[in-house]
Amino acid sequence: MAKLKSLIKIEGTLDDLTFYKGKEGFLVRTKGGVSKNRIDNDPAFARTRENGSEFGMAAASGKLLRRSILDLMVDAKDNLVTSRLTQVMMKVKNADTTSPRGQRNVAVGIASPMGQLALKGFNFNIRAIMSSVLLSDIALTTATGEVVISDFTPDQNLDIPQGATHVSFSSGFLNLDFATGDKDLQLSPVSNLPIDNTTTTLTLTPAGVPVGTGSELFFLKVAFFQEVNGIQYALNNGAFNALQILEVL
Repeated sequence: MAKLKSLIKIEGTLDDLTFYKGKEGFLVRTKGGVSKNRIDNDPAFARTRENGSEFGMAAASGKLLRRSILDLMVDAKDNLVTSRLTQVMMKVKNADTTSPRGQRNVAVGIASPMGQLALKGFNFNIRAIMSSVLLSDIALTTATGEVVISDFTPDQNLDIPQGATHVSFSSGFLNLDFATGDKDLQLSPVSNLPIDNTTTTLTLTPAGVPVGTGSELFFLKVAFFQEVNGIQYALNNGAFNALQILEVL
């Protein structure tokens, strides 16, 4: 590392030199780092290769899950959902206690109680956490995916965004095989309600039980709308919509 003495203050990379501003002023250093070839082949980087392999598989599993629920997630997600879900999938992968290092994966980890617990409760929109948006108890029947919200009063049991006049509820029952990629998502009809003081019991029943031998995941979605001249419009492009994984089996 050397100090740059010049009237011209440079920041960035030029050939093999990197210019940057530090506590002591503008500094310059040669480009460093380990070559890809060494990382790929040097025994000293075995752990690095193993960690990279497992991270890649966790990221792929997160992508598979997101693509499996596009119909639910399209208007109920935040800008960091990809990285947040990958972090959770890394925890699920860590629950794989049988595969060797470098080969631990979500497909094995999700079959364990620890792996299922890591994914349970995940919120796809960090700006709208389900427990903060919906202030009611939720009853789930895992055999059918049916979700029941009893004695629900929109004005009292919702954290209502400004401008919202209506709210919609829907549920999803997903069978997803993280090893093969096979998936089947069954959705309930959408229940749309005006936001008022009317009390009702919401029953959301998916169209059927999904087929397959993978993991079973159960979802609940809450979406807000504003009615103008008899037409309901998504409120702020879904910024306040909540989508959560209720259970993983």
